Amino acid sequence: MIRVLVVDDQDLVRAGVVATVDAQAGMAVVGEAGDGAEAVRAVAASKPDVVLMDIRMPGTDGLEATRRILAADPAARVIVLTTFDADELVHAALAAGACGYLVKDAPIAELTTAIQAAARGDAVLSPAITARVVERLLAHPPAGSPDVVPPAADSLTDRELEIVRLVADGLSNLEISRVVYLSEATVKTHVGRVLMKLALRDRLQVAVWAHRHGIARPPDTPVSPNRPRRTP
Repeated sequence: MIRVLVVDDQDLVRAGVVATVDAQAGMAVVGEAGDGAEAVRAVAASKPDVVLMDIRMPGTDGLEATRRILAADPAARVIVLTTFDADELVHAALAAGACGYLVKDAPIAELTTAIQAAARGDAVLSPAITARVVERLLAHPPAGSPDVVPPAADSLTDRELEIVRLVADGLSNLEISRVVYLSEATVKTHVGRVLMKLALRDRLQVAVWAHRHGIARPPDTPVSPNRPRRTP
């Protein structure tokens, strides 16, 4: 059972999200909060697996609440769920430590998949948002950000390179597993090895690295199941 905390300052909106999540098999809402400060307290009290966090709220907003939650528990999983699909807010949410970003008009199936992915430890960004984030980071890397140039790209196996391309496409571990015919757990292990070998922090940095070094597929290239020439 995935335990979810819902944070939104609008009572009707929050009630709708709570009802939607509670109606999904394998999920249960364990708490609600109407502002960021209340959310921080609720996370400490209920220990949810995933937090659905609104951004713009009176008092402590969702970005500051996310920073406080992650400061207290770096393993916490926060998905920003907001009305605003603006690049600056996507970047701010990721910088605050959110593992994903969804707009409130997303289909229920997309919300459900995002919660499941976050609970598994996956990032939750649609391919469209991933592409926009990567494009902006390539053009304007944030000051003080860690270098995304790897010390030894040739240390990656063919399998790992293919998984890097799929991460750059915005696919989750589950989606990658279906493309390369591996279990999700095996894909997660490969992603972890890629992060370690390239000395990168997260999947977004992997995507930026892949685009910067010409390893990512060109835009609109179809992704089809295939097997690399060599496996580790």
